[in-house]
Amino acid sequence: MSRSLIRKVAGVGAVLAVAACGSQQQPGPMQGPPPAVAVTTTVVNTSNVRYHDEYPATVTALNEVDLRAQVSGYITGIYFRDGDRVKKGQKLYTIDQQQYEANYQQAIANLQVQEANLARAKKDADRYHELDKQDAVAKQLVDNADAALEAAQKQVEAAKAAVRAVQTSVRYTTIYAPFDGTIGISQVKMGSPVTAGQTVLNTLSSDNPVTVDFAVDQREIYRFSQLQQKNNAADSVFTLAFGQDIYPYPGKIHLLDRAVDPRTSTIKVRLIFPNPKNVLKPGMSGKVRVLNNSSSILIPYKAVTEQLGEFFVYVVTDSSKVTQRQVTLGKQIGTDVVVKEGLTNGEEIVVQGVQNLREGAAIKKSEQ
Repeated sequence: MSRSLIRKVAGVGAVLAVAACGSQQQPGPMQGPPPAVAVTTTVVNTSNVRYHDEYPATVTALNEVDLRAQVSGYITGIYFRDGDRVKKGQKLYTIDQQQYEANYQQAIANLQVQEANLARAKKDADRYHELDKQDAVAKQLVDNADAALEAAQKQVEAAKAAVRAVQTSVRYTTIYAPFDGTIGISQVKMGSPVTAGQTVLNTLSSDNPVTVDFAVDQREIYRFSQLQQKNNAADSVFTLAFGQDIYPYPGKIHLLDRAVDPRTSTIKVRLIFPNPKNVLKPGMSGKVRVLNNSSSILIPYKAVTEQLGEFFVYVVTDSSKVTQRQVTLGKQIGTDVVVKEGLTNGEEIVVQGVQNLREGAAIKKSEQ
């Protein structure tokens, strides 16, 4: 390489070095804080709001029982039509009685034999005791007579117990309705064999009134306890809805369950509804509507953001910045929503522009 070429390369390198040093010595412009976000705000206020809280619910029978055969045999009589309303004590089924009647007659005959033996044993014992008073009989014979009398008495008691047991079996061959209600579809037919304690003949449910069960969060126990104390069958605090249809008769609280379910942190509430037209059937699903007529915080629903199933609003701080706060929502009413927890009266929240905000962002309020 020639000396002239070396000098040119060195000169270019020096120029580049000086340029590089110059660029390092000149800092770029400082970045300022992000601009304030233009938003619209509103002040939170409480107001009297009338709405219904809704809870998924299930209709249940106040009384319901599976009718089971208590003796074995064959069905010889069915005395109702499926779906009939029946009265307490009404005859529903009969099971073949012949074997049980025969057993009953045998038990009666055995009792009569044992009673005759008892009478004879008592007569013998009395006679021996009279002879004993005259020292005309050995003491051993008197003791034997007393023992025979005692054994005869026990035989009579055993025979009476056998009669009662057979009487019970005979009585069990006829099945009666244990309470007023609606009988279901028979699970057996005429001539069907049944087994004691196993065969379910039918199901009987009381139909007026009926109960409706639903679960509420444990935080609402106090509210429902207060409603229970104010129970009034004439009011409409508790109504029942099936889709868009509202059941015409209001209900009242029958009971709150004894304990909170630790798995769900809820407690079961049971309402009772009149059912004069037998419209409500056990197993129906609907919604319980609980009237809420109290002071509540109501905010525009558009002020709420949702993140992973949780709800938040942006609250304005004293320094014209916002902080994100979690809230618990209640009923949505038109374009507004009830806030159950998370906000207090007088606080200011963002209602427009929330999509451009983040925690701690500065805001610039604009006219609504």
